[in-house]
Amino acid sequence: MELDPRAAHASPEPVTDDGQGAFVGNAPAGVFDPWSYRDEAGVAGADLVGYKVEATDGSIGQIDEASHEVNASYLVVDTGPWIFGRKVMLPAGTVSHVDHEAQQVHVDRSRDQIKAAPEFDETDRDPAFRERLGGYYDDTYAPVPPGTAR
Repeated sequence: MELDPRAAHASPEPVTDDGQGAFVGNAPAGVFDPWSYRDEAGVAGADLVGYKVEATDGSIGQIDEASHEVNASYLVVDTGPWIFGRKVMLPAGTVSHVDHEAQQVHVDRSRDQIKAAPEFDETDRDPAFRERLGGYYDDTYAPVPPGTAR
């Protein structure tokens, strides 16, 4: 059975690729680190400001700010009219890959998951917010039975 990597749900069965277990469309094998870009994402210190951001089910906006701090990296995305001009912070670990030619950053979360995240306040970047946000995105990797809505 082939699984759609853009599906909004995870499979409880790990998929193996060259011996590396992973949940399709979700976290790679190992522990999810919300605040570090994945090696395979293709970020490598590139300036992502201005890139468009694609969730698993459509566009969410454009990057206003991109951090490359060790163990503290994130994107701030201006969602424009999608959620009333609100900005969202996405931990770097949600970035699945970057298409530099098309200037697009792909994240492995749905629009609904991003919309339901703790609300970002540009003036408040305290550790408690980062902990809540990282915990929220970490929880979205928890495998659920197929057909179960998140």
